[in-house]
Amino acid sequence: MYIIAGLGNPDGRYENTRHNVGFEVIDILADRMGICADEKKHRALCGRGVLEGQKVILLKPQTYMNLSGESVRAAADFYKAEPENIIVVYDDISLEPGQLRIRGKGSAGGHNGIKNIIAHLGTQEFPRVKVGIGEKPKGMDLADYVLSHFSQGERETMREAYKEAAEAVAVMVGQGIDEAMNRFNGKKKAE
Repeated sequence: MYIIAGLGNPDGRYENTRHNVGFEVIDILADRMGICADEKKHRALCGRGVLEGQKVILLKPQTYMNLSGESVRAAADFYKAEPENIIVVYDDISLEPGQLRIRGKGSAGGHNGIKNIIAHLGTQEFPRVKVGIGEKPKGMDLADYVLSHFSQGERETMREAYKEAAEAVAVMVGQGIDEAMNRFNGKKKAE
């Protein structure tokens, strides 16, 4: 059993913002699996199904980004999921828009949602898919930046990145994290 948690903020005003890339990837996975991720459970919107022959729970925490760990922990406890079977998808400002980076573990890197998940799971050892949203402009507040919308030019890049991130999750579930890292890490986005 895998839990795939895509991070974001639940309020409609945050739709399509940089911080909500995790929700976008969950929506693509739900479509791919032919399920709805709209059941209210574990302080999240959830869906259950099969991906690459494995049972998975899709999770969109509704706790707002900074408390994502409360939802992830509730689902992990309910399904008795080990941290290595909890895949978290989220935005990363240190990567170019649309660039992916897959990791098996690591620090929060300043991301409050990940910081909260680490605090609630008691470990940094869970796999993750980071989706690049680009570096914040100088002089702009970080919160304002991550809650901003993508430019017209970035939107197509991000749509492709969401599909690629969903594929990376499928590879992680079906073939393992090493295969996913080999296929998706370091890939540069076409200009």
